[in-house]
Amino acid sequence: MLNNPVWAALSGPQACFADAAGDAARYRPEIAPFAALRDPADPAAWRDLAGLTATALLTGPALTPRSGWETVATGHGVQMVGQSMTGVDDPEAVPLTEADVPEMLELVARAKPGPFRKRTVDMGRYLGIRNEHGRLIAMAGERFRLPGWTEVSAVCTDPAFRGRGLGARLTMAVAAGILARGELPFLHAVHDNADAIRLYERLGFEHAGEVVFTSFRHTGPE
Repeated sequence: MLNNPVWAALSGPQACFADAAGDAARYRPEIAPFAALRDPADPAAWRDLAGLTATALLTGPALTPRSGWETVATGHGVQMVGQSMTGVDDPEAVPLTEADVPEMLELVARAKPGPFRKRTVDMGRYLGIRNEHGRLIAMAGERFRLPGWTEVSAVCTDPAFRGRGLGARLTMAVAAGILARGELPFLHAVHDNADAIRLYERLGFEHAGEVVFTSFRHTGPE
């Protein structure tokens, strides 16, 4: 399931966010840019995907596109799981809602944690920390939700406020909420972001394997 997390999410707990056709699915564009195939080795699934979108960001092991598709870009990461960790609530972490989306998008533009769109906040629980002037300076939340698992994502801090442990605090607070539901947290980090990986290890996350984020473009009929 964790080898194909987007499919597990879109065919399960987050089916309400999906555009689906046969053995392919994607999040609606305002939610997230990710798509998935039930079986990436099945040419029919790629044909189903072409009926949904001309571009797709897939997550999982390294993938070879089928006829009619080409690889546009590839990013390598690591998947980490919190099977034996305990989360910690944070009294300064406040829930973020639809009303906070403009500020969240501004923070994402400054901190660049990865894909985040205007309806990403609908995917799960998001928490933020504000400074003494009420400005949102750090946040983290939930993205992919699979049976028994929820991904911690969008962990980011305004560059002017880094080095204060805000990201760690929010990661643990989001994980606490996931664990309280009887689920387990997991996350993804860029493979060469050694500082982030060491931080997540200190928080109790363990390596589960490598993951590849690959953008594909449909070039024509199979």
